[in-house]
Amino acid sequence: GARRGGRSADPNLSAFLRLAYCHGMDEKLRQTELFSDVTPPEGTRPINDRCLLRTQDGHRVVVASGAVLAQYALNDRMAESIAMVNLVDQGWAAQSDVARAFDCSSRTIRRHQHRYEDGGLAALGRKSGYPQGRRRLRPQRTRLIQRLKAEGHSNRETARQIGVSEKAVRKLLRRMGWKDVPAAKQLLLPIDGLPLPADPNLSAFSHAAPGEPVVSQAQGADPNLSAFSVQREEDALPVTFDKDPLNRSMDRFFACVGMLDDAAPLFASGQTVPHAGVLLAIPPLVESGVFDCAQEIYGSLGPAFYGLRTTVLALLLMGLLRIKRPEGLKEQPPENLGRVLGLDRAPEVKTIRRKLARLAAMKRSVEFGRAVSQRRVALRGEALGFLYVDGHVRVYHGHHKLPKTHVARMRISLPATSDYWVNDAVGDPLFLVTAEANAGLAKMLPEILGEVRSLIGERRTTVVFDRGGYSPKLFARLLAQGFDLLTYRKGRFPRVSTKRFQEHKATIDKKEVSYLLADQGITLLGGTLRLRQVTRLSENGHQTPILTSRRDLPAVEVAFRMFERWRQENFFKYLREEYALDALLDYAVVPDDPNRDVPNPARAELEVKLREAQAELARLQAEYGLEALVNIEDDRPTMRGFKIAERTLGKSVWDAFQRVTRLQAKRARMPKRVPVHTVVEGEIVKLAPERKHLTSVLKMVSYQAESDLVRRITPHYKRAEDEGRTLVQSALTSAADLEVTDGELRVTLQRLSSAHRTRAVERLCEELNRSPTRFPGSHLRLRFAVKPPA
Repeated sequence: GARRGGRSADPNLSAFLRLAYCHGMDEKLRQTELFSDVTPPEGTRPINDRCLLRTQDGHRVVVASGAVLAQYALNDRMAESIAMVNLVDQGWAAQSDVARAFDCSSRTIRRHQHRYEDGGLAALGRKSGYPQGRRRLRPQRTRLIQRLKAEGHSNRETARQIGVSEKAVRKLLRRMGWKDVPAAKQLLLPIDGLPLPADPNLSAFSHAAPGEPVVSQAQGADPNLSAFSVQREEDALPVTFDKDPLNRSMDRFFACVGMLDDAAPLFASGQTVPHAGVLLAIPPLVESGVFDCAQEIYGSLGPAFYGLRTTVLALLLMGLLRIKRPEGLKEQPPENLGRVLGLDRAPEVKTIRRKLARLAAMKRSVEFGRAVSQRRVALRGEALGFLYVDGHVRVYHGHHKLPKTHVARMRISLPATSDYWVNDAVGDPLFLVTAEANAGLAKMLPEILGEVRSLIGERRTTVVFDRGGYSPKLFARLLAQGFDLLTYRKGRFPRVSTKRFQEHKATIDKKEVSYLLADQGITLLGGTLRLRQVTRLSENGHQTPILTSRRDLPAVEVAFRMFERWRQENFFKYLREEYALDALLDYAVVPDDPNRDVPNPARAELEVKLREAQAELARLQAEYGLEALVNIEDDRPTMRGFKIAERTLGKSVWDAFQRVTRLQAKRARMPKRVPVHTVVEGEIVKLAPERKHLTSVLKMVSYQAESDLVRRITPHYKRAEDEGRTLVQSALTSAADLEVTDGELRVTLQRLSSAHRTRAVERLCEELNRSPTRFPGSHLRLRFAVKPPA
């Protein structure tokens, strides 16, 4: 019983509590019996927590939040298609949920959406079979495909030569029942008693054949050589015939005779290896998938000691070590960099240039960048709610005639090439597009957002850009395509009364912000386009209007996201200074379209003359008016007398007026833009884009790896916001001890300049060791540590 103050409680109260407890237990049992069977009725299939399908007697009903969204017969494919489209387009369910409920793929639903957008219900009712009106491949093309595949060409190369898509080639080969010939088995030359291969001319030394094991070395060999242990297709590794990591003469010989397409990494243990700290970046580089993408897109560079993987890795580490150009390798001992790459010597200037030239000749840099971006989207999808788009101008100082554009940081127009970059919400780059003839942001945005749509799918995202993309017609197009926008308002606008501004404070992304804001709605395009305007009032009274289609965000977050656009400007500055983003690796040119239009230079000269004539007319009119103002009416009481007295000045005014009129009429007859071949003498050229685009993509991946390391170190370093990249850079360029064991490459970094910076790097090593990564092309797992204090 309950006790209070050492005495027994009221017995009547205790009886009442027992009675209430028993009554509650009985009620709980009755509720359990009431809801004992909660299984859905037969024929019901849930789509998500709001929608379900009910099938009965050959008919189906789609229910959304208790309301019937669609009902149709099971054999009515058109009605079923429009039901799936409405579920996705109206926001009731995601594509994956609908696909699972209707027993189809997400690709099928996207196909239905595209057909409905293009042709309405009639397009959804298209009969099965090959679409009418679409051209089929001629029998000659079919025989050509058979011949190319028999010669060993890939599907991509076959599609390129035929002039169709790779998808069309795959489908045709599947219908033809084509089966690829299995790859030749790998043969090894005799080493340590191994038998001589049947045909030593086969160059299959780089990878094991599918399903075939790689022969293991004798016991007691160098632990690096344990890569020869039995490996299957999924983890086959490059093969080496050298035992001394500092002498790779055998591998160089095999590469020279065409029997090796990439040297396997072979590490040597050592103390205080220069720049070995850059191995900290290997885990994020491997996670980015850049090596897999390079293998998928480029395949191979042919027989070489420095193959595709080694070349890509060398270029990435060069960026992280701030070796900004291939010529910078002259300042570094090749033996030191080779120790980091697992080679006896790193590739030097001419070798790097030859490899870049060979990669550029394949013309696949855009595909490579797209593949890397797709991997980045898969890793960092949560940072794609806001995408920042801005252009970067690379000034050209050569002798070729290139289109000019305005360089904002130099406040002058110069020959240049414009690249448009897309960065995620935290400022990391996602991909870049090179503009043709320095096209403006308003013209390039549809192309850029088409690339964004192919990367992120149907999810809705907010695009943030500056005044260069301001165009109400473009805004309407972006909204129709499923994008939200966030930009500055351009041109004159009515000032907002200071009484409407209120202080807004918030903490966003761990930052405390405070703005004076006024929130209102506006209309553009004659009232057909409704947007939201958030205006910021500065301390000096300046008003900054921001336009957006997002009505769900607080005004303070709208302003914060817009002003965060400066992260992208800082990114451009950082890459120019630290990675030499503007550096041209070559000055080669390629032919350009001679019919593309450019501003008419003759019209520009005429406008200069017109402005001079208008200025002269304004000066004479002012002088004539001044004479009329000081006219003495007693001497010249009438206007006729004044004109007679000032006939010389009046004639000058009239002549100037007629000259302005003639120039305006001549300008009206002159076109604003003309074909470039009518303006430029000689061949029309542009800078070769492949090599520059490829190196920009690799610098982008290096920057992403650096950003990933900064994010990992942020929780352990208080000044990471200001000094995080400096700390990571110090760790990457520091020396380290290398120790090769059976299955591990242990990297022990030197201590940094202060204890708290060293502790932060120690925590970073612990983070990287939680998911140990293999060095690319090797079985060795990376393990990181920092030297203990002396």
